[in-house]
Amino acid sequence: MDQNSALRFVAEAVEEVSGIPAEEVALGKSLVDDLGIDSLSMVEIAFTLQRQAGDEIPDESLATITTVQDLVDLVRERVGR
Repeated sequence: MDQNSALRFVAEAVEEVSGIPAEEVALGKSLVDDLGIDSLSMVEIAFTLQRQAGDEIPDESLATITTVQDLVDLVRERVGR
């Protein structure tokens, strides 16, 4: 999956969970500081991505994610296997 496809995939999941418009989800944004995503929402986003991609995202991976770019990289790594 290329970066643009992964970003769209992540942005749609963020919008579904948080209501933040997908257009506002950009690579350089912090999930917490810029988008206001809390830990519960992060788990919900991960669950949504897992459901849509059909692949598990380990909890320890979630602990290291702070930006949209981190989440996109994780999706690319997990889906691209």
